[in-house]
Amino acid sequence: MSSLVQSVDWLAIAPPTLAAVAGLVVLVTDLFVPEHRKPLLGWTAVAGLAAATLMLLPLLDADRSTFCLVGDTGVCSYTADRFTLVIQFLVLGGALLTALLSVTALGDDRRRLPDGEYWFLLLSSAAGAALLPAARDLATLIVALEVASLPAFALVGLRYGDRRSSEAALKFFLSSVTATAVSLMGVSFLYAATGTLHLTRLAERIQDVDGQLVTLAQTGVVLTLVGFAFKTAAAPFHFWVPDTYVGAPLPIAAYLSVIGKAVGFTGLILVTVVALPSYADVWGPALAALAALTMTVGNVGALRQGLTRAYSAVRLLAWSSIGQAGFLLVPIAAAAYSDDAERSIGSTVAYALMYAAVNLGAFAVAALVGRSHRLNRVADYRGLYATNPVTALLMGFFLLCLAGLPPGIIGLFAKVTVFAAAVDAGLGWLAVVMAVNVVIALVYYLKWTALLFRAPDGTPAGHRVPAPLTAALAVTGVLGIALSGAPQLILRFTGTGLF
Repeated sequence: MSSLVQSVDWLAIAPPTLAAVAGLVVLVTDLFVPEHRKPLLGWTAVAGLAAATLMLLPLLDADRSTFCLVGDTGVCSYTADRFTLVIQFLVLGGALLTALLSVTALGDDRRRLPDGEYWFLLLSSAAGAALLPAARDLATLIVALEVASLPAFALVGLRYGDRRSSEAALKFFLSSVTATAVSLMGVSFLYAATGTLHLTRLAERIQDVDGQLVTLAQTGVVLTLVGFAFKTAAAPFHFWVPDTYVGAPLPIAAYLSVIGKAVGFTGLILVTVVALPSYADVWGPALAALAALTMTVGNVGALRQGLTRAYSAVRLLAWSSIGQAGFLLVPIAAAAYSDDAERSIGSTVAYALMYAAVNLGAFAVAALVGRSHRLNRVADYRGLYATNPVTALLMGFFLLCLAGLPPGIIGLFAKVTVFAAAVDAGLGWLAVVMAVNVVIALVYYLKWTALLFRAPDGTPAGHRVPAPLTAALAVTGVLGIALSGAPQLILRFTGTGLF
């Protein structure tokens, strides 16, 4: 008789576990640390995220699984393969950069942002986000998704006495709860139709569902996809994004724009490509239409942002992130039509890594400018080169990367890989929509870039760059420049290992 007691592969689960343990340490320590030593909590969180990221190194040459079914070690709930490690690197690295931005933000706004709660929530969300790409059953997937999401909307509304923050948290909460309810309904239908939650078994059984349960299975597929569309901020489920980003503390807006999207897209990839390949004729066209609509809505929304409107810089980055989400959806849709689905998914992961580095860099510059211009308007960036030439050059580089223009070679390379995925899959019409959206995006990215180097109005305000912000800018800048010099490295790094 086989034993029901399983051995846990602690090395495989170390990255999310370390983030969770660091969160508990911060929460307990906060009870005993005097007020003037609260900044130490931030550096504890930074150290915990750095340790969690470093724990990915021993896993690079391994394909490890744990929490497997008794008697069938090939069906597991947690798998640390290449796909998992790349997404965990994106998530934990992004959370580490967010923590560096947050150290400065909490120092500037300590009266309204409680240190202990802030760091505990951020680490908890990062732990859930790091768990999600390793999930290989729907129960673990949904739990990881909620562990990543619930602390995030608490972080959005954490600032004391801020009406915008409370309103942003409410909108984010309502959209998140709706997405969760729809996803859970879809998952329950899939379980009822197939009798399993494991993704690989679901992929096998859903092809041979009893005739009476076909409609139930189809409904489950549709509801699950709709739930994840909410999480990825795909249009028309994007309505919460601009107000949430404006109302949240700026580091949290940066976190949502990168890690929040990574979580949603990872879940979408696992559900579609791994669990439901036999329904590619359903989710393929649906995701292609969502991609076209999302990138168009996002870029047109960004184009309409006034330069002098309050918080227009953050709003523009929010609408831009919606447009970028459309590009991220394209290779996933292409996987439904392609003979090499792994290559298509690799294009999405490569694009996500590029977007994460340069978008976090852009938010780091926004955090710096926001220290002296509370309204953080695009117009406030005029003449930045006169006072902070290095920061202005970095911001210009990040914006050109997002636009896909040289010298932002990595942005151009990422867009070309997405175009190639669409064309190879026979989605020529979607490639045309992408080309039109690239032109639309050029207008607002170049307009912002040009402002950086114009003569300033009046006496330019200096921007002192604190050490944590300097570190965040340096890391994102070095990553962007290095990858622009050798963009082929990112595709080698993003071999998914899903198949």
